[in-house]
Amino acid sequence: MKLGIYEENKIYNEDSYLAIKKIPDKVIDLIIIDPPYLIDKHGSGGAFGSDMQKYHNEVRTMSEGIKINVLEEMVRVMKKVNIYIWCNKNQIYEYLKFFKEKKCNFDLITWHKSNPIPTCNNKYLSDTEYVCFFREKGVKVSGEFQTKRKFYVTPLNTKDKNKYKHPTIKPEEIIKNFIINSSEENDLVADFFLGSGTVCLASKKLNRKYIGFEIEPTYFLIAKKRIEEYTKEEKEYEIKEIFEDKIGT
Repeated sequence: MKLGIYEENKIYNEDSYLAIKKIPDKVIDLIIIDPPYLIDKHGSGGAFGSDMQKYHNEVRTMSEGIKINVLEEMVRVMKKVNIYIWCNKNQIYEYLKFFKEKKCNFDLITWHKSNPIPTCNNKYLSDTEYVCFFREKGVKVSGEFQTKRKFYVTPLNTKDKNKYKHPTIKPEEIIKNFIINSSEENDLVADFFLGSGTVCLASKKLNRKYIGFEIEPTYFLIAKKRIEEYTKEEKEYEIKEIFEDKIGT
């Protein structure tokens, strides 16, 4: 299906603030985004060593926060408001204020890291991240007991960070639960801050359509490679199954 100048099941190396304006009204079933956080740019909060300082410098490049006007665009392109937004505590109030005016239901989901980075000078540990989930009246939450948790406790996904070179990559299993709970097969899932591609990859694995936008070329290429590698594995598996069926008959 064409989405204005874009196509479903593709990702784009473009500025989402500009791209979303080219998408037609009411075509997206679910949005999951991990936009820039509003973080304190002063001091390291107790970080030590070159690796930790590098982590903080990378995160600071994404620290300007999401623009409210793009939320209006996201509301426009969704069939009904159905959106998960990763954020920190400083952003929760603004999101609540915005979506309260849209008369949306609200849930707060938390991810607690059992091995957080020890940055605790004059503040609590940064061991919790938040997901604001907003949905319009009439939007269902499907899934089952195991996928409907609002409280996750896992270690930092260091393996994925090292593999995909993104400082704020989120656990794929949490993203999958959001998709299972808030969409049906063949629904269209969008991510306007694609990063290393977790949302679009998870959507593909769960038989959803997807579209994603990432402004940084490095991360876009990583996301593209992840999706291409999975597509190749998927095709190889299908060929293997066909071959084995023929032998069996």
